[in-house]
This record gives sequence, C-alpha cells and structure tokens, in this order.
Amino acid sequence: MILKRPLCPERIRKPPAGFNWLDHRLVRDGYIELCSHPAATLYLFLVTVADARGLSYYSDDSVMKRLRMDSASIYEARRDLVAIGLIAYRKPLYQVLALDGGFGPAPVTETDSIPSAYGPADKPSYRTDNKPSTGIAAKPSPGRGGMQSMKEIFKTIMEDPQ
Repeated sequence: MILKRPLCPERIRKPPAGFNWLDHRLVRDGYIELCSHPAATLYLFLVTVADARGLSYYSDDSVMKRLRMDSASIYEARRDLVAIGLIAYRKPLYQVLALDGGFGPAPVTETDSIPSAYGPADKPSYRTDNKPSTGIAAKPSPGRGGMQSMKEIFKTIMEDPQ
C-alpha cells in the first residue's frame, strides 16, 4: 500500500457546514468520460451550488456569466448532462441526480408550479434504436459494465451518418 502524505499539511481540506461533494463514481463508473469540457464545467458548478437534495435555481444569464460560456455552450452542456443522467432540469430548476440511477435521462415529475424547460424544438429526442440524439452511444461495451470510451462513442457517431 502506498503511504500518502499531504503536500501542504497546513491546507488540508475540512468539510464546511454547507459541504457538497463529487461522488467518486463519477470517475469510477465512467460518467466523466461521457462529459464534454463544458458539460463537466457546468456539472462542477451545479454540484458546488446545490443544496442537500441537489437542487439549485440559476438563470442561463447567471450561469453564462459565472462560467464564461455562451448560450449555445450552456444549452449543449445541459442537454448532455440530462442525456447522461447526471442532472434533471426544468427551467429554472436544476437537480444534481444520485449516480445510482444509471445512465440516461431521469423521468422528471410534472408539476404545475414549474414550467417545462424544453419547448417543442429543444426537447431531447430519442431514436428508435435507443441511441440518444445527443450522440451519446447507448450500446454497452463488453467488459466495462456497459461503459464506452470516448473513442468508442466517437467511432459509433462517425459510423452512424444520421
């Protein structure tokens, strides 16, 4: 076993009262491999600002300003995180989801108090072959618990000219 010693012992992290965390399964189970840089950035922001139930309210303008992203990047990042199953979103509410729900979009409970985030043109659509339209391959890779590397995902995208 490797003995690990802090490099900077005077700055060892201590969880504050409003502590949030990144679940190690984000890396271990391969979720991070499915995220673009903008999606990973948005996810880190949402995990940081979420309450104990994973909820936060941030307008696109506020997120764009804080993360220095344009609206198209925020939209794509959010769409990818929903498709992967890391967040649920209904304007203006974000929910960081537990990772034990598996890959893919979570069913969002309809409520009268929060309008839908998706209009007819930007609602995620899924093809009949069970591959999300976001380009994230749903076909499992043998021997990796259903996970695919980015190389495998891009290969699948390039082979499917849809």
